[in-house]
Amino acid sequence: MTTLVIGANGQIGKQFCELAQQAGTPIKAMIRSEEQASWFKERGIDTVVADLEGEFEHAFEGCDQVVFTAGSGPHTGPDKTLMIDLYGAIRTADIAKQKGFSRYIMVSAMRAEKPLEAPEKMRPYMAAKFAADAHLSNSGVPYVILKPGRLTDEAASQQFASTVEESGDNQISRANVAHALLHVVQTPGVVNQEYLLLDGKRSISEIVQ
Repeated sequence: MTTLVIGANGQIGKQFCELAQQAGTPIKAMIRSEEQASWFKERGIDTVVADLEGEFEHAFEGCDQVVFTAGSGPHTGPDKTLMIDLYGAIRTADIAKQKGFSRYIMVSAMRAEKPLEAPEKMRPYMAAKFAADAHLSNSGVPYVILKPGRLTDEAASQQFASTVEESGDNQISRANVAHALLHVVQTPGVVNQEYLLLDGKRSISEIVQ
């Protein structure tokens, strides 16, 4: 089972790809240009060049599930949010459905279903995530939606919580999200589920069942 990683060159994507490669879990990293390829090739990770804002169906060749951890980033405008976080995610789900993929694993966001409660600057992003999640859950593709809290650059603790009350905070490290992704990818029986992810004190296997 080979997993296509969309958003592989992002902060979570790179960490997940490295973990998957070390674990012997087959992946293919989708990157926007050959200039991004050297980091992956140094680690023996297969790549395919494709752009979420263009044609990217060829990237799905030889894969049977997909991880979507792409994001337009904090320094772009609502136009990129629409094209990447919303339309890119929707197109990915439609192609995965068309090709009969076994799963679509989405990295979404905590409280994406309540975009008006987010800081004003974040509302377009949260609205895009909410709509993309809704499309995915109704697409007919078996799915898993991970909803991490506020992202940090702390080292991986591999300890998780599934509520703010349990965690005592609303944050999680990108490294922990990468470990959670690896667990989900390696656990094919987990389907049609959503999980809130925060830093905590439990193993990921206790959260994702």
